[in-house]
Amino acid sequence: MTDRYALNSPSLTTLRNPSLRTESLAALGAFGALSAGAAAWGASVTSASQPWYRKLRKPPFQPPSWVFAPVWTVLYGLMSVSAWRVWNRPAGPKRSWALALWGVQLGFNALWSPLFFGAHRPRTALVDIAALGASLAAYTGLARKVDRGAAWMMVPYLAWVGFASALNEEIVRRNPRS
Repeated sequence: MTDRYALNSPSLTTLRNPSLRTESLAALGAFGALSAGAAAWGASVTSASQPWYRKLRKPPFQPPSWVFAPVWTVLYGLMSVSAWRVWNRPAGPKRSWALALWGVQLGFNALWSPLFFGAHRPRTALVDIAALGASLAAYTGLARKVDRGAAWMMVPYLAWVGFASALNEEIVRRNPRS
């Protein structure tokens, strides 16, 4: 029995229609560049060695600083490929809405580090990460209707955002004046 999702995968679609290869690779590059831009913006203000951050009381489940860069590298890669897979599906309202929601979640993602580390506003960052989680869940749910593989690629990101939300909430709780 043939898997109908495998037959309609983005890579097979571009193999069947060579004119899509350049456009598809450009789209993958664009999603990667958007994700890399969000990551670079966040990294430009993020530092665990900031005196303000070092003084915060953190929960015991706070991972070591070195964990964040490799985790985020994988997550940004997965979210880029997820959006690319959705983009490669036939045009329609679900695909358009899914891609719009992908952009919304990326915007909330990009805002979190400047709010938390740059502005020293963990409470505002907590509101942002809640909006990130909601938009990410909405994207994942809609992406599932467009390309199941794209939706599954977002599961680690959903889990990480849930964990990051708990960290953010605990920092707010343990540091009422920050």
